[in-house]
Amino acid sequence: MYVSMPISQHVAALRAWMRKNGLSAYIFPSTDPHSGEYIPDHWKGREWISGFNGSAGTAVVTLSAAALWTDSRYWLAAEEQLKDTPFEVIRCGRNVATAEELVKWIEKEVKKENANSGKSLSVGMDAWTNTEESVKAMEIAAASAGLILRTNIEPCEELWSDRPTLPSEPIEIQPLDLAGRNVADKLSDIRSVLHKNGTDALLVTQLDEIAWVLNLRGKDVHCTPVFVSYLLLLPEKAILYIEPKKVPPHVAHYLHENHIELRPYSDVCHYNDELQDAWKLQLDPNSVNHALFRRGAVEAPSLITSLRAIKNDAEIAGFRQAMLRDGVAMVKFLRQINELTVNGITEVGVDKVLTRLRAEQPGFRDISFDTIAGYGPHAAIVHYEATPETDIPLEPHGLLLLDSGAQYDCGTTDITRTIALGPLTDEERRDYTLVLKGHIRLATAVFPEGTTGTQLDVLARYAMWQEHKNYGHGTGHGVGSYLSVHEGPHQFRMNWMPAPLQAGMTVTIEPGIYITDSHGCRTENTMVIVQDGDGWLRLEPLTLCPIDTTPIIRELMSPDELQYLNDYHAHVREALLPLLNDVQDREWLIAHTTSI
Repeated sequence: MYVSMPISQHVAALRAWMRKNGLSAYIFPSTDPHSGEYIPDHWKGREWISGFNGSAGTAVVTLSAAALWTDSRYWLAAEEQLKDTPFEVIRCGRNVATAEELVKWIEKEVKKENANSGKSLSVGMDAWTNTEESVKAMEIAAASAGLILRTNIEPCEELWSDRPTLPSEPIEIQPLDLAGRNVADKLSDIRSVLHKNGTDALLVTQLDEIAWVLNLRGKDVHCTPVFVSYLLLLPEKAILYIEPKKVPPHVAHYLHENHIELRPYSDVCHYNDELQDAWKLQLDPNSVNHALFRRGAVEAPSLITSLRAIKNDAEIAGFRQAMLRDGVAMVKFLRQINELTVNGITEVGVDKVLTRLRAEQPGFRDISFDTIAGYGPHAAIVHYEATPETDIPLEPHGLLLLDSGAQYDCGTTDITRTIALGPLTDEERRDYTLVLKGHIRLATAVFPEGTTGTQLDVLARYAMWQEHKNYGHGTGHGVGSYLSVHEGPHQFRMNWMPAPLQAGMTVTIEPGIYITDSHGCRTENTMVIVQDGDGWLRLEPLTLCPIDTTPIIRELMSPDELQYLNDYHAHVREALLPLLNDVQDREWLIAHTTSI
């Protein structure tokens, strides 16, 4: 967390700057110029002003009030982090607050502060860290409230004295045997779609899309192997805007061979100069920032997202290899967890031990997201991340919810296991079983081509709904091929997601139940969608790790659910046993994958 002085001093400095510049409110999003989920430290302005470090949230400061909107994953964490700061936490029902919600609050506060002043009231937000679509929505909402929106002013550069610099790590080539398709073929596919859309050029701003197109990887972002850059695709060439010191000679030669020119990162401001008058430029207003959006461009969703979502044979083979390595690390960890608990391990210690075991595996690069190790009541906080302030020891009873993953050179993993550390309550066992039933019911689905994740989501919730229980997060998301752990466009979730599920897509299944101040349960595997005859699809597990059977209430499980679990465990045992050299690890795996 980049806090060099108390948050109250940050807010006081901002308010002085706002008065100087004639602003009544300023909005800090959780995003960067590239619409990333995880962002370089340089752009963590919302964290700097508020102290809140969750991945989703919007902070707003007026001359006398301050608030932070965040979703259910972070409600409890935000309350803890923002204690004794000027910020109030406003609970939001989605990942980000709407423009209307923000403006309603701003209008109430600034008009209270400026009663009877008669002057025009201005709200500021940064054109570079907000997308065109978000600025457009804010302009409409602000105008309806009689507020003026300014996007040409940004306080962090002036006020954030110890602001981290932009990352400068060198980039590397992702080998073709792991990428599966070369850059020329990918560029040809993209240009073909552009031609069908009646367009000629495309500005790519999302870092994971650039990395995928160019078969390059980097180290600029926490947990995600991407690099800060922009990519302009033209009919006969492409231009990569990136700091030159990040490009080693062999990578520069590789790019030259693929007709990709290099420009300094800041030169993206002049990308319009590369376009001919007759060309039509395609932009995605939901990902391109307001500063770079060109009026008159053809607005369309990212076409790269859909192309990338369908993994080729080499990528799927890489996933399988990554899951083997991850499975070995998980078995070694699970075999030790009860002993570690007796000896006094904490939630932070769980993260350290598991990360160390993963780091011992070949091709390990990083974790794929911050580990969620929640014991007891902490497991009820959906995206809980233990800190020195919240860290608690595990005890030989109750449940540990462990959601974690890794980046290997061949693939990305994401797995959740809920582990019984000793005796459980009847409610803990029942909730655990309901979650497992939901996981298996969706995992065994067979569905026609054209089906969406929304149409299948109820399968994961059905059993718990019968007991009036539910969860607020999505049931599953795509996973990148040594890229972002969260990919679209497809998802399993209750609200409408129009992207159809297709063979070759990866997707997680992760239903859960969370009981505040008591416990939480979630079971997650990463799956791949495969053909199941002509016109039909099914899900096949990629994740290789035993599921704890001790909490299961077997009377609640149907015979076909038990058969699926037994078959899955037989598959896990067959895959991992040859890779385990330690006798204790082998014995543990055999014991915990026996049929029930």
